[in-house]
Amino acid sequence: MKTYFRLLSFAKPIEKFAIPYFLFTTFAVIFNTLNLTLLAPLLKTLFSAESSQIALVKPSHWTDVVDYFNYYAQLANNNYGTYGALKFVCAVIMISNLLGNIFRYLSQRIMENLRIHTLLNLRKTVFNNVMDLHLGYFNNERKGDIMSKISADVQVVQFSVTGTLQVLFKEPLQLIAYLVMLFSISLKLTVFSILIIPVSAFAIARIVKKLKQQARESQQSYGNMISYLDEALSGIKIIKAFNAVDFIKAKFNAENVHYSGITRSMAKRQQLASPVSEFLGVTMVVAIVLYGGSLIIYNESDLSAEAFIVYIVLFSQIMRPAKAISDSFSNINQGLAAGERVLELIDSKPEISNSANALEIKSFTEKISIRNISFAYGDRTVLDDLALEIKKGQNVALVGPSGGGKSTLMDLLPRFIEPQKGIIEIDGVNIRDIKVESLRSKMGIVNQESILFNDSIFNNIAFGKPDALPGDVESAARIANAHEFILKTEKGYQTNIGDRGMKLSGGQKQRISIARAILANPDIMLLDEATSALDTESEKLVQDALNNLMKNRTSLIIAHRLSTIKNADLIVVLDKGKIVETGTHASLILENGLYKRLIDMQTFN
Repeated sequence: MKTYFRLLSFAKPIEKFAIPYFLFTTFAVIFNTLNLTLLAPLLKTLFSAESSQIALVKPSHWTDVVDYFNYYAQLANNNYGTYGALKFVCAVIMISNLLGNIFRYLSQRIMENLRIHTLLNLRKTVFNNVMDLHLGYFNNERKGDIMSKISADVQVVQFSVTGTLQVLFKEPLQLIAYLVMLFSISLKLTVFSILIIPVSAFAIARIVKKLKQQARESQQSYGNMISYLDEALSGIKIIKAFNAVDFIKAKFNAENVHYSGITRSMAKRQQLASPVSEFLGVTMVVAIVLYGGSLIIYNESDLSAEAFIVYIVLFSQIMRPAKAISDSFSNINQGLAAGERVLELIDSKPEISNSANALEIKSFTEKISIRNISFAYGDRTVLDDLALEIKKGQNVALVGPSGGGKSTLMDLLPRFIEPQKGIIEIDGVNIRDIKVESLRSKMGIVNQESILFNDSIFNNIAFGKPDALPGDVESAARIANAHEFILKTEKGYQTNIGDRGMKLSGGQKQRISIARAILANPDIMLLDEATSALDTESEKLVQDALNNLMKNRTSLIIAHRLSTIKNADLIVVLDKGKIVETGTHASLILENGLYKRLIDMQTFN
């Protein structure tokens, strides 16, 4: 129940919905019950042989509901005749039914608003928390599983948990109303009825016992399918290039079969609950008919024929809310399983966050100091007691064999990850003591893979600066050597570039990324293999754009190509997490060390 109440907390302020829902539902239940009870005077009026006036005795107790209705029906009969009494009873039934449906509609509208309000808050909380998580979290989790939790699991929660809230309030209230009416008609019959109802409840409980575990397995399997689908769509070119279509199909279909098997088993249990409860309900009605009929036949009860018929009708209806409650238990198990997965995502806390007294930095004026940094992925050490100083205005290039720690070192600066040992300072201030947003606002990043969005060119350049003026965006595009090719597109700056920028070439995408970084106007640039995936002509255009970008800025560059690094103020050579050489291109060539070997291999290739 802890999970259920946590999920309900997203409905706050719940009293805004609960109070009117309680009132409307109460009235709907009252009138719905009266609709059935009014059958007694209707039947009495239709089939009574007496048409003359008779002496009336008003019921002495308020619980004698059927007698009250019979009293007023007979009163109408005395005053207006049998047909007049019939019209009176029919009018009362119509008014009662109208009011019952009006209140039922209002209660449903309130519950729908509650459902939408809860879903809004839940989805917002989940997405916001995912966006706040550190990058390391996404390296350990399947993207498809995260997507499944945000979309499918949240949908299951909203329909099962909030729907169950409706059932668990309305149906017990309706059940109580029916029982009160049954007791008012016949105490002996109702006591007998209550003794046999637990048989149905026990049978239903046995059927839905394993649904929660199966529901959790179902949601996990669905998340795996979404992951496989995402991987297949993202890597469709590689899949076809390596003739792996059949392998991917088999992988997806195996999970699909597993998911279908779980779903089939759940459906079997859920669908079995309804016919079992219906059969047990009919069986109980038959038992009531036999027992009640024997009481009337042998004159052991003062029940009238119309009262007995109303009793049977009411008792047959009592199984509807009982059945709805039993069905809700199967739904809530599925909802709680999905809810636990959603709450797991909400409860995941970012490992990187602002300290209590984090500072805002206004500008970068002196240097970046990296002091004795160590970092490891599990047992694998990536950076080992590394120290480096980058002065303002310097262009520093990081080179070395793959796996040497270059990208890890660069990810430490904007605090995408945290070192296990050592500190990084900007102008003498530990970056752990700087607000993450403030720190990253001073840095611009251009990666090897251009991360673009399915939007216009203008919005991709102005990403993160929604108030950017068209003139500023165009100026950034000119500096990035992108303005000319942008004008040649179908709608210029308003051209949509497709998913991940698929409508653009590699060089064009990279120049859009550079224009985005230029518009942000950061003090520090982080360039991770920004030209490695480009052809010679594109590389020249992008390199010119990068040179424009790095003017009057402090830059940290990861690159292998000589054209990118030869003009760097300082070249740092990393190998196995340690700095093995530093210097300019010319001085490192003269040292004839690792850097020289890397350059020779590049030249040879």
